[in-house]
Amino acid sequence: MADSSDSVSIDIGTISLAGKEFVLKTRCGSVSVYVIGDHDKPALVTYPDLALNYLSCFQGLFFCPEAYSLLLHNFCIYHISPPGHELGAAAISSDDPIPSTDDLADQVADVLDYFGLDAVMCMGVTAGAYILTLFAMKYRQRVFGMILISPICKAPSWKEWFYNKVMSNLLYYYGMCGVVKELLLLRYFSKEVRGSAQVPESDIVQACRRLLDERQGENVLRYLEAINGRPDISDGLKQLKCRSLIFVGEDSPVHLESLHMTSKLDRRYSALVEVQACGSIVSEEQPDAMMIPLEYFLMGYGLYKLSKLSVSPRSPLNPCCISPELLSPESMGLKLKPIKTRISANVQGR
Repeated sequence: MADSSDSVSIDIGTISLAGKEFVLKTRCGSVSVYVIGDHDKPALVTYPDLALNYLSCFQGLFFCPEAYSLLLHNFCIYHISPPGHELGAAAISSDDPIPSTDDLADQVADVLDYFGLDAVMCMGVTAGAYILTLFAMKYRQRVFGMILISPICKAPSWKEWFYNKVMSNLLYYYGMCGVVKELLLLRYFSKEVRGSAQVPESDIVQACRRLLDERQGENVLRYLEAINGRPDISDGLKQLKCRSLIFVGEDSPVHLESLHMTSKLDRRYSALVEVQACGSIVSEEQPDAMMIPLEYFLMGYGLYKLSKLSVSPRSPLNPCCISPELLSPESMGLKLKPIKTRISANVQGR
């Protein structure tokens, strides 16, 4: 057990993220699902952003010892990779039709059917958040909560549509070339971690760049085309009655759209956390900023952190050991909006 005043005192050797990969045939083609945890626990389904998979989109969050004591203790994790985005994926044949966002949402339902899952918690990032939100709208009884990171809900603006078309052409002719990777990193991360001529890239950006090298350009193009053809689902968001927790980085290119999406959700069931000096992938860039909001959000479901782990006073999952002023949103680097993460008794009794 490590003993340091500057770190969470949890033995990382006791934390197992080993899982099993399943390749499933669905109505919309094959999909990879990486499962971690006890199948008897409630299910948490994840879906990543464009050109990413669970390693490049969620490992920063799930490798936090605090996340182990909260998420992996309470859930069985089902990491769904977009078609052709799993590790070691071969290029998908050009003869296969490009799926729509509806197809990808239906594919999530097929995954749930395979594992015999009734209702799940969903966690998605940007494009993945759109897919899971659409899934929740089409299959309302199968989602009991959503954790959305820099989500989108509107059809692409002309600027985004043109930007995506440029990327599509680059992917078609040159594959995962350097320009495409730079455009994607601009999409994911804030300027602070991307670095500059004077400041080197952060470790998370370097790791993401290496993982992007493994992506097949044809497969990324298919996901991009699906997302670039997405319809506006704003009007249907009010009908969602599952509770939603939204994180968005203030430096994210989709910051304003995430705020728009929050305004369209029923305020009785939704919460927004804006993370300062952060890009779109909060789960990678600032995962610690997610922990306290996640804990309070999951308390509404009767889920708590694993109390047997020994945590230092600096752990955000041990607030009773922290002086009250340190729990202010400003000290956490968060800007909290007028929201409700604790639902009234009549809602809890639904």
